[in-house]
Order: sequence, then structure tokens, then C-alpha cells
Amino acid sequence: MTQQPPSEVVDRTVVGSYPTYAGAQRAVDFLADNKFPVEHTAIIGSDLRMVETVLGRLTRGRAALAGAGTGAWFGLLIGLLLSVFAAGAHNVIVLLVSGLVYGAVFGAIFGFVGHAMTGGRRDFSSRSQIVAARYEVVADAQVVDDAKNMLARLAMREG
Repeated sequence: MTQQPPSEVVDRTVVGSYPTYAGAQRAVDFLADNKFPVEHTAIIGSDLRMVETVLGRLTRGRAALAGAGTGAWFGLLIGLLLSVFAAGAHNVIVLLVSGLVYGAVFGAIFGFVGHAMTGGRRDFSSRSQIVAARYEVVADAQVVDDAKNMLARLAMREG
């Protein structure tokens, strides 16, 4: 069961500000290592932007190859699940290999056809991510002073 975020706005104060997520994460990890109640903290990214990094040109052949790879993994998973019910080691190998081959073939077909249907509107592959310009570590009002003091020690140690 997942925990739902609190519905009311919690009074939190900035105790540290970092240019990278790794820096903010390191600060919270430092707090945790020093037995600070980190459940009273949060990392908040501000000035969010979506960055799409273009990885390369996407041709129908590359789309088919990517589809074959994805299909092969999926086929292998299906073959593995079906092999639970197989009688004998030979049947297990046949199920795994045939799942891999059929998955790769159908994945390649779907990758090729899917890319061909775009009509050349997206002839590149990319990776998208959300990036913040700044990351702030905030703490609940009752622990702000302790958090600021501990993070000051971290800054002096790294400084």
C-alpha cells in the first residue's frame, strides 16, 4: 500500500539549496546518516524544464531493430512463464527459444510498421527528462534549526 501525501500544506523552511539533485540528495543522506528524522524533510526542484536529448537518426531499419530487441525480451518472458508448465528440460528450451524468436520477429514487424506509419514526422530517437534549475532541501518547522546546523557542518566538511 502506498502512502498518500498530506492534504494540508505543511509549513516548511528551506534549509539548503543546491544546483544539482545529487547535491540535495547528498545533503539528505548526510542528515539520515546523523540520525536526523528525515521524514520531516523534502527535496523540491524549482524552475522545471523538459529536456529532450536527441540520440540519433531513426530509420525504418533501426526502428525494426529496436522493435526486435523489445519483442525478444517480451517473447523470452512469455517463454519463461510458459516453461513453468512444461514437462521436461527439452520442452523448456524449445519454449524459451521459440518465445525469443517469435517475439523478435513480431517486434521487428511492429517497429517497422509503427515507424513507417509516422510518415517521416519523427525520424529521430530521443530521451526526455524533467530537469530543475535548483533543488532545495526543506524541513518542517519543528526541526529547521537542527537541519540547518547539520547542513552547515556538511558544508564546512566539504568546503
